[in-house]
Amino acid sequence: MQPRITVITLGVDDLERAVAFYRDGLGLATKGIIGTEFENGAVAFFNLQAGLKLALWPRRSLAADTGLPLLSPTAQASSALELSLGHNVDSREAVDAVMRQATEAGARIVKPAQETFYGGYAGHFQDPDGHPWEGVFNPGLAELG
Repeated sequence: MQPRITVITLGVDDLERAVAFYRDGLGLATKGIIGTEFENGAVAFFNLQAGLKLALWPRRSLAADTGLPLLSPTAQASSALELSLGHNVDSREAVDAVMRQATEAGARIVKPAQETFYGGYAGHFQDPDGHPWEGVFNPGLAELG
């Protein structure tokens, strides 16, 4: 398989609240909520970079589309540690700015920005639905690719 990830979809509990966090709080551009005329169709898309979008979709709609239950009697509760999104920037100061902006937008800081074991600088926050993000400066990232 050739890697072609074009959309990262986050399941959210309150679509309007999530859109406000990402649009108004973090400053991501969107046309807003679209697809409301369809059952389970309401969604918001944000352009992240060339060829990559972030989608916010109500968890109930995601469950209906995939056929997976919201919660099954045998399922364990989901964990925020199932996925983490990284926002790489070019300096320690930019990490601090990202963390400040996230805090002002209503994010919960789970680990303040600090020096990392690999010589970088990073902090972690959660959006209103608990999705974890890392604001990170990794001076060696280009060498890994």
